[in-house]
Amino acid sequence: MAVILSKPEYEASIAASRDRRMAWWREARFGMFVHLGLYTVLGRHEWAMAIENWPVQEYEKLADQFQPKPGAPKEWAKLAKAAGMKYMVMTTRHHEGFSLWDSKANPYNSVNYGPKRDIVKEFVEACRENGLRIGFYSSLMDWHHPDGGAAAYDSAARKRFNDYIYALNEELLTQYGKIDILWYDVPEPMQNWEGWNSLEINQRLRAIQPDLIIDNRSRLDEDFGTPEEHVTAEKDRDWEACMTFNGLSWGYVDAAQVSPYSYNAQRILRMLAICAHGGGNLLLNIGPAPDGSVPPEAVEPLTTVGKWLAQYGECVYGKVDRISDTWGYGSGICSISIKGNTVYLWNWIWPKSGDFTVGGFTTRLKSAKVLGSNVNLKFTQEKYRILFSDVPREPQDKIAGVAVIALEFEEKPVFLRFPARPPLIDGKIYS
Repeated sequence: MAVILSKPEYEASIAASRDRRMAWWREARFGMFVHLGLYTVLGRHEWAMAIENWPVQEYEKLADQFQPKPGAPKEWAKLAKAAGMKYMVMTTRHHEGFSLWDSKANPYNSVNYGPKRDIVKEFVEACRENGLRIGFYSSLMDWHHPDGGAAAYDSAARKRFNDYIYALNEELLTQYGKIDILWYDVPEPMQNWEGWNSLEINQRLRAIQPDLIIDNRSRLDEDFGTPEEHVTAEKDRDWEACMTFNGLSWGYVDAAQVSPYSYNAQRILRMLAICAHGGGNLLLNIGPAPDGSVPPEAVEPLTTVGKWLAQYGECVYGKVDRISDTWGYGSGICSISIKGNTVYLWNWIWPKSGDFTVGGFTTRLKSAKVLGSNVNLKFTQEKYRILFSDVPREPQDKIAGVAVIALEFEEKPVFLRFPARPPLIDGKIYS
């Protein structure tokens, strides 16, 4: 076994390789989360086993009812690609402790029970077939394992449980070729990284997959933060907002019950706008039905977003300038993203008056056009304002009603909000 570095040495080591490992992730911007497990059969909530206090032996009986159809991951991956997503993360084993692969460490799995198939293998193949990067969600908490609770206070149980967690992830990272993301979740019952032995475990896993990206949920900071159910930029680090599709559950719930809460295309684009504005990613979840099919309430919004990104993706994908300030305009232009000298104005409400004004830019504007079209806008510029005239009165985006205007400035743009106050980019004044 390789020499285990101290915490400062380890953090310095992964920091030195982070730009290389994270390069694709920082440009991807949009990914699909997939929650599938025995809780899918119940169709209530992925925490049902704990919330409803199911005895382990009784809950285990769900395993034979768990029957996702062959090829279901191909449906998810096809939708992810159509939505403009660049990667997928699937729950290989949720808190209930049921593994979705041929695990020797955990016989309680989908090859020995239920579908008698390796769902993880099907997922990996579907991702590769559709050109999507691959992420494995791996719960640290386990309600099924006999040491899952005792590990908090029994050192022998903790050693057995940590060895079990390592063995599971070692299998995942050795059986399926190159894997891009290890997405830990819920580090209970241990309250610090020492309790999880995360420093050693993560180093051993990185030795298997040197390009691996790891999230911050093993109680070490690792590569990126994971704000959950809110899209909020994290200061001075990479971040990815993970969001349910309905605000109610990560797992499957009948569409008739969740449709009023589900996202439409415009709400998804608002989340993407915040991510592009703050230099983060959006990991948007679907909870497949018991047969593995895509939840119907997700199909139309995601395919609409994909069509929109095919036309306007320039303002989302790739290297964007991280903006810490919030810019907005009363004229209906309420979001921006920036790449170098170009500012992208996301128009939530198209100005039908034939003209509109953008206040605050002091840098000279060179050109303005509706992204993905031949529509160039006329403008005049004052000290703190840009006035656009002869603007088409008809909304310019027929896909989702969110047109984007690309403003190309002569140099890096400077913006002064009223009362004059410069914005922050990467924590520094943008001027």
